[in-house]
Amino acid sequence: MQSTRSLPRWRRVFQSNRLYLAVLMFLVVFPHLVGWITGDSPFGVGGRPRGQSVFWQSVFIEVFILAILTMSYNLIFGFTGVISFGHALFFGLGGYILGLVLQMTDLGPEIGLVIGGVIGVAICGLLGFLMGLVSLRLRGVYFAIFTLAIAEMFFIYIGRWPLTNAEDGFALNNIPELLNSTRNRLTYYYLALVLVVLTFLFIRRLINSPTGKVLLAIRENENRAQAIGYNTLTFKLVAITLAGMMAAGAGMLHVILNKKVGPETLGLTYTVDPLLMTIIGGVGTHAGPLIGTAGLHLSERVFNREFIIGSTTINIGQNWSLILGIVFIVVVLVFPQGVVGTWARWRQRRRAARAPTEGGDV
Repeated sequence: MQSTRSLPRWRRVFQSNRLYLAVLMFLVVFPHLVGWITGDSPFGVGGRPRGQSVFWQSVFIEVFILAILTMSYNLIFGFTGVISFGHALFFGLGGYILGLVLQMTDLGPEIGLVIGGVIGVAICGLLGFLMGLVSLRLRGVYFAIFTLAIAEMFFIYIGRWPLTNAEDGFALNNIPELLNSTRNRLTYYYLALVLVVLTFLFIRRLINSPTGKVLLAIRENENRAQAIGYNTLTFKLVAITLAGMMAAGAGMLHVILNKKVGPETLGLTYTVDPLLMTIIGGVGTHAGPLIGTAGLHLSERVFNREFIIGSTTINIGQNWSLILGIVFIVVVLVFPQGVVGTWARWRQRRRAARAPTEGGDV
């Protein structure tokens, strides 16, 4: 059998990523596949965003947006070992900044989108840096409580700010035509898919770099990383700054999709959900946030409704929070390292069991 190391580099890359490539190809053809099965065009019906294909495009766009948010959270929680309860701050603030630039300035939609996006990502990155600079010397629950307090402060203030229409928020009607999810949902679907792939590749490259190795060392034992000469505060600042910028990008995608900016994007939901999705998928794994996000969000879309079986009506939606809590407990007990982490450990044990024992017969 030919050794993997002797293969050309492109073949080694293909073999090591063939599962990711297969999933990517499926997602590329998914809107057209649903359209072919249901008979509904992926471009809509009668020039309007109707039909099963368009509906599932919107569902998967939401999955892609939450996946970017969850991957950004996993960067600080899973790969750096820093737990934050204020990650929704970057998600909501990024959306607000983009919305304000688009609606409150005289810039055109295209220029406003570019400038608003750049300003939003920069401000959220700077805010993450300043929060980390002030609080990252705190550890564990103290840092988590500090980030929660900062996020809640922004949530309360923006929810009462007259400029943003307080708790009602404001609608976006100055979106570039190409990114209008009502008229060009398929285009927006592929844009969100591309951004998910780029975020995934960026984080994987970062973690495989020397900087990423230091982040992993901080997660395992920060005191030991300091003892061998690393300034751990600097590396944690890098992690929280990058995570804040990526979360801001996800928030911008969210408000463009829904054409509305509201204080709910700053709520605790957009911190707790990424935390749950990371734990379910696998903390400190690359594919874990993707699997956790897809599993949790698609399950909610499919099962959070009424089911009619014969003459019996079962309303799962009324008890969805309870069911979700039970599922979370079961997953944590059955998959203590998350789905991906437990699967990887099981494969390692299986390979070790198959390997010949040292000194045994060959």
